[in-house]
Amino acid sequence: QVQLVESGGGLVQAGGSLRLSCAASGRTFSNYNMGWFRQAPGKEREFVAAISWSGTSTYYADSVKGRFTISRDNAKNTVYLQMNSLKPEDTAVYYCAAGRRNTIATPKDYNYWGQGTQVTVSS
Repeated sequence: QVQLVESGGGLVQAGGSLRLSCAASGRTFSNYNMGWFRQAPGKEREFVAAISWSGTSTYYADSVKGRFTISRDNAKNTVYLQMNSLKPEDTAVYYCAAGRRNTIATPKDYNYWGQGTQVTVSS
């Protein structure tokens, strides 16, 4: 089992920044690819970003490319999502997830999920 706890969400004005953190415990964190997803009311959960177990490869949804940065610190068992130039359409509950599949961009690629943290961007 891997337990994941997100933090860092909140209310921010458009154009502002937030940094989300996801602290992991349980099995060896460095064995897992890590992903961030988000879900807005009435919408399906969508892929935001992912990082490989080693941290050498990162992947982004087109909607956040150039604005968001995913990173991880395996010594601290933590993955981060730096979000800059936030837009109202980024408003959602953000979830981190851990998985070991070769694919990384759909929810089914991940076995473990956090409880989510709310991000609200006002216009």
